[in-house]
Amino acid sequence: MIAEEFAKKQKEISIAEFFEKNKHILGYSNPAKSLITCVKEAVDNSLDACEDAGILPDIMVKITRVEKSRFKVVVEDNGPGIVRDQIPKIFGKLLYGSRFHSIRQSRGQQGIGVSGAVLYAQLTTGKPTIILSKTDPDKKAVRVELFIDTRRNEPEIVSEEEVEWFRARGTRIELELEGAYVKERKQSVLEYLTETAIVNPHAKITLIDPDGEIFEFERITEEIPETPKEIPPHPHGIEMGTLMWMLKTTKSSTLKAFLKTEFVRVGDKKADEVLKKTNIQPTKKPQSLNRDEIAELIDAFKNTDFLPPPTDCLSPIGDKNIMRSLINKYKVEWAYAVTRKPKVFSGNPFLVEVGIGYGGELRGDEKVRVIRFANKIPLLYSQGGCALTKAVENVNWKSYGLSQSKNELPTAPAVFLIHVASTNIPYTSESKEAVTVIPEIYEEIRLALQEVGRKLKEYIDRKERYKKKKSKEDVLNKILPLLAKKVAEVLERDEIDVSKVISRIIGNIHIQRDVTEKDGVIEAELKVSNYTRAKKEFKIYEIIAGSVEADDNEVKITESGGHSTMLWNIKLNANETRSLKYTVKGRIINKKPYVDGVDESLIDGAELMSF
Repeated sequence: MIAEEFAKKQKEISIAEFFEKNKHILGYSNPAKSLITCVKEAVDNSLDACEDAGILPDIMVKITRVEKSRFKVVVEDNGPGIVRDQIPKIFGKLLYGSRFHSIRQSRGQQGIGVSGAVLYAQLTTGKPTIILSKTDPDKKAVRVELFIDTRRNEPEIVSEEEVEWFRARGTRIELELEGAYVKERKQSVLEYLTETAIVNPHAKITLIDPDGEIFEFERITEEIPETPKEIPPHPHGIEMGTLMWMLKTTKSSTLKAFLKTEFVRVGDKKADEVLKKTNIQPTKKPQSLNRDEIAELIDAFKNTDFLPPPTDCLSPIGDKNIMRSLINKYKVEWAYAVTRKPKVFSGNPFLVEVGIGYGGELRGDEKVRVIRFANKIPLLYSQGGCALTKAVENVNWKSYGLSQSKNELPTAPAVFLIHVASTNIPYTSESKEAVTVIPEIYEEIRLALQEVGRKLKEYIDRKERYKKKKSKEDVLNKILPLLAKKVAEVLERDEIDVSKVISRIIGNIHIQRDVTEKDGVIEAELKVSNYTRAKKEFKIYEIIAGSVEADDNEVKITESGGHSTMLWNIKLNANETRSLKYTVKGRIINKKPYVDGVDESLIDGAELMSF
């Protein structure tokens, strides 16, 4: 009888009902984090939609305080919009989406994100979510108010109408929820959007906070990332349950055809090679395989060498964009980044990118800042338990010129950016706060950190050498002019220019411009001397208003807007001097010659070109 009583109490629960009671699993564990998560899910959706449609994202986030702990969150984008029939399912049904079975890099994967935010909002305020969507400039927008019926995991539409909207296309979501807005903290909406802008330099993002303050993150590139391509699964890493489902649902009539059409990197030869390692006939129907045969097939996969999966399913940020973003955001004096070649773990393609910014406005008495990303999503929480942080801590940064205690983050004026892109990010939890320590991923991060570390060491050493050299040069600049003046007085001779002498002592490249003018014509000569210990190749520019002539056939003269630019490609051996002569009818615009292609610390008598 007891068993029968227990049986009466058993009942099915929906996924929405489950998360209703376990919302912390999705990242809704405290008021501040809940607000960030709602913004994050909506913004991630907007970025994915814009990029898939080939649109430069323009996203607006507005947070308004309704009551002390209640906020209205509006996220609006200029994406392709959502068709009417899909709006209730996308926003009002958990585990509904287009990417769960898609093997390619994307921010969203499970189909929980934005519908989870809708669920949290209705649980904490009882208010419906309002969605505005427009797919055609010539049509009105659709406005839908909805709840999620948690018992059925189905959308419940409160109202629906067509309205005018100023955007040509786009989507707007409005949620009212319980939360807490914080500013002066790393874990905040502002920090999330700041970091999102860093790894999405093609996006323009605007935040209007509860105090009415506006934060604008302008796009710094017009280049839209290539949309990652969907690929079939790779034989390595396929699991029993997945393979059983694939065999059951395939449209292929034979096992060999199944292998060729349902997997990547499997052609005729590889299919034959796999099947020869089994006792299964190539012509057998896929649906007829039993459990033992499926296990045999998996063993054959493991013992067969396949090419790694193609990597066009991934979308890296790019080392140039990383460096540009670090310089733009943190105002660092030096930046370097590396994008590693794609690798594979458990059949999943992945790649690692690491950037470092050093100096500038960063403080040198604090631990380095580590900003972590997975598929271009900022990871604001659980830093200590993340593979990305652990990799930084376990590199010996003392060998790269930084101060560090054992197994801790180094102390230096630096910021580290680490990005892992994959078709399947191994998160430590459903809330996507940290990346699990997978050996293949961890090793790639470590190698990338060491690569940027070597470049950092070169920069720090060069900077230290320059500092010592500059100190020596300052002393000489104080003493030698006085000495030259006294010697000239004693010998009753003209005072000499000591700058060339100092360049020779220090070991610099010295450039001296001598000018004489007669009847409106300027005769100019550049004396270029290489006092370094090595051969140097660099460019020298002069900008002229008026006409210019030069006997040197190697000079290139280009005219634009009434000005002429002279360019010399210089190659000088150690202790070699070269003379460059030209005639000007007009004037020389730049006060000193411009130089490009050589370190600024090695130049005397000229300026580094900065345009």
